[in-house]
Amino acid sequence: MTRGSRASRRRVAHGQRWWFGLVALLLASVLSLAPSPAERPPEGRSIQQAVAARAAPGLSARIKALGRGFNGRVGIAVRDVDEGWTVAFDGDSKYPQQSVSKLWVALAALDAVDKGQMALGDTLVVRKDDLSIFHQPLRKYVGDNGYPVTVVELIRGAIAQSDNAANDVLVGHVGGQAAVQAILDHHRLKGVWASPPEKEMQTRIAGLDWKPAYSFEHTFWEERDTLSPEARSVNLDAYLQDPYDAATPVGIATGLARLKRGELLSPASTDLLLRIMGQTETGPGRLPAGLAPGWTLAHKTGTGQVWGAVATGFNDVGILTAPDGHSYAVAVMIAQTRRPVSERQDLMAAVARAVVAHHEGRSVR
Repeated sequence: MTRGSRASRRRVAHGQRWWFGLVALLLASVLSLAPSPAERPPEGRSIQQAVAARAAPGLSARIKALGRGFNGRVGIAVRDVDEGWTVAFDGDSKYPQQSVSKLWVALAALDAVDKGQMALGDTLVVRKDDLSIFHQPLRKYVGDNGYPVTVVELIRGAIAQSDNAANDVLVGHVGGQAAVQAILDHHRLKGVWASPPEKEMQTRIAGLDWKPAYSFEHTFWEERDTLSPEARSVNLDAYLQDPYDAATPVGIATGLARLKRGELLSPASTDLLLRIMGQTETGPGRLPAGLAPGWTLAHKTGTGQVWGAVATGFNDVGILTAPDGHSYAVAVMIAQTRRPVSERQDLMAAVARAVVAHHEGRSVR
């Protein structure tokens, strides 16, 4: 090897070392600026928020203003079913679902129908021991010999009428709370958890254990009234801190969007559930009050217990569809507030109006 070639190789090696050193320095600088795992947003969320900010800046600002302006703990999420962006206010926190959780029971039942494990026309005999608590229109039909009801009638009662007895019978028929959770897990529905049967959950919230006698007369109310104010407050606070029926507004809106897109059930079962949600009788002053002519809503309400001046679990979630067929999944969840029903309903109607205004290209107010 000549002296010139050795010198040339030394220059090349030196240049390579300089280049690798520069790359290492730049890489270290970039890594030092990257957020730690604890600081990183949920996977894809930062991108989604950026997309939403560009796609619907007025709607995003309005949703945040409505959330900040309400006197109570509220979470709001709006997801464009077709475009996939989401705007939210406190959308990733856990909120009580209350009767919104009946949606996932219906989902589990229809999933079983799709798999051939049960049929919509299957008949179950509902007996007095099967009854629940609070609102249960089914109760008046159940005599000493029970009352025959089909699976589809139970689904319709649980969703359209928010019948607690229909829901609880359906929970048992699909295999219990764990079976409902298994369906949610199978579909990877993040931010949504299955609820216990209504009769178990509502008595636990009050600080009591379930008794069949609570299904009749005013037995539950009378026993609840014997509890001390301190006990009522402690039990309600424990529930609100860690709801047994928790969900996030974003989780629910995402799940509803997937339902609408046909990703959770067969076409026939999807259509059936959405039609039943469109027949919902509860909460006409909530999201429905904000609809414009030609818009439709498939929704499910939830309403929790009231203790003193504090109302809990006041919710409405659903799918708003414009006259042109474009859809938005919406969740408005009030964990607790001292504001009257009229103001809670006004908030929900305002969210619906904001979605309509966004879609129609009007100023969102």
